[in-house]
Amino acid sequence: MVFSGKHHGSKNTKIFTLQVLTGRWFMVFSSFMIMSVSGASYMFGLYSREIKSVLGYDQSTLTLLSFFKDLGSNIGILSGLLNEITPPWVVLTIGGILNFFGYFMIWLAVIRKIPKPPIWNMCLYIFIGANSHCSTNTGALVTSVKNFPGSRGVVIGLLSGYLGLSGAIITQLYYAFYGNDSESLILLMAWLPTAVTFVFMPVIKHHKMAEQPNDSNAFYNFLYMTPILAGFLMIMIIVQKCFKFTKSEYYVTSTVMFLLLIILPLIVVIMEEQRILKNKNGDGSNIATQMPPNLEKNPQARGETIQNQNIQIPPSRSEDHTILQAIFSLDMLTLFVATICGLGGTLTVVNNLSQIGLSLGYPAHSITTFVSLMAIWIYLGKVTQRVISEFIITKLKLPRPLMLTSILILSCFGHLLIAFDVPNGLYVASIIIGFCFGANWPVLFSIISELFGLKYYSTLYNVGSIASPIGSCLLSVRVAGYLYDKEATRQMAILGLKRKEGDELNCNGSECYKLAFIIITAVSLFGAE
Repeated sequence: MVFSGKHHGSKNTKIFTLQVLTGRWFMVFSSFMIMSVSGASYMFGLYSREIKSVLGYDQSTLTLLSFFKDLGSNIGILSGLLNEITPPWVVLTIGGILNFFGYFMIWLAVIRKIPKPPIWNMCLYIFIGANSHCSTNTGALVTSVKNFPGSRGVVIGLLSGYLGLSGAIITQLYYAFYGNDSESLILLMAWLPTAVTFVFMPVIKHHKMAEQPNDSNAFYNFLYMTPILAGFLMIMIIVQKCFKFTKSEYYVTSTVMFLLLIILPLIVVIMEEQRILKNKNGDGSNIATQMPPNLEKNPQARGETIQNQNIQIPPSRSEDHTILQAIFSLDMLTLFVATICGLGGTLTVVNNLSQIGLSLGYPAHSITTFVSLMAIWIYLGKVTQRVISEFIITKLKLPRPLMLTSILILSCFGHLLIAFDVPNGLYVASIIIGFCFGANWPVLFSIISELFGLKYYSTLYNVGSIASPIGSCLLSVRVAGYLYDKEATRQMAILGLKRKEGDELNCNGSECYKLAFIIITAVSLFGAE
């Protein structure tokens, strides 16, 4: 009897463990883990200085490299289309391979293990590495949204928030693994996201289960736990700025961060699976096995080609649009222009943070603080914007695009702090710009899902993102990079110096970025109108 009871208990434990590992809540947890290390594109400010000095680039060339990074991280239409017709593990596998190849080749170039690549080679490498993020984001985020369409707002906010935190998370792991070796940071960005993606990829899949009434409560439990991780990272950033940490101390802080990252969400996962098991052992009335109507597989829709899509009679807003109907709509054009103006300006700061800090006279070790602070506030922007926008829509009955306007206006204050070199203003500017950059994405993606439906959300999600690299090209490369090099050349001429081929080109003083960020402020205000 005792043996039988023990055997029965062991069997129940195994069944429950299998239920957790194959359930949709562990799928959500796995998506969190993948997104928490997928933000390498936000960390360009940490390793761009190394690329510039080793390869002898001027600022225009470096910003061209950052443009291809932004282009790669936002051109995800192919991964979106692929995700429409294949299981999520396909795009996740592609993403993992692209990530490792792209960043590994950059690392080889920086440590001089291969001959100095032509600039087009470096642009191709960083494009490939950054493009992997489209595959991982599409595979993880879109699958979660389709599994929980009724909670799409908080789902997008949470997963985007983990993506924002990833910069600070990777930075802590980088110091623990490699110390202050910026070359090794590129190597870490090559293997870590790929390894995490391959570990959790098998459980990222579509679940044929209708949503439950308490699903939104579970997501809000996730939401309430993430500030604990963000708060810990914020404290560590401040403490590490004030005190010099040894490698063993970084091991300790990284271990605590690791436990907070994994344990807290797993508690919610286990609680939800216990609730499902309890309902299943009851009357089972709360368990459904059908997909929501708007997500049921339609063989005709799956086989529909773009050429046969009817764009003459567009459906009403919130109804499912075809890809061409959405792309050629006035709503998409308006979103596109506003995103170019808004994200183009904030991306200029994200990509040039290292050069901005050095030109304004901040010490080199402060650059890590700026990048980590920005990562925290990208997270806070993505998460708090989700909560605020839901409150404004449900309680105040105001349209979501109004939030997009307010974000663009707020970002102007950060741009002006940089333009006029306010004392210690870059600390505040990195917070404001990080918040606005983070807040922009969930609002944009929610507007797209609300206007055009979820039928082709995998593709339209990536179509809306294309505006980001266009804004980066116009404002970061053509404006900020050009004006920086022009001022740097002028300063060298005053000193009677001439730049030699292969030497990096540096600019010092507030004039390096002043005019550029005045122009960016004006463009952001235009996008807010």
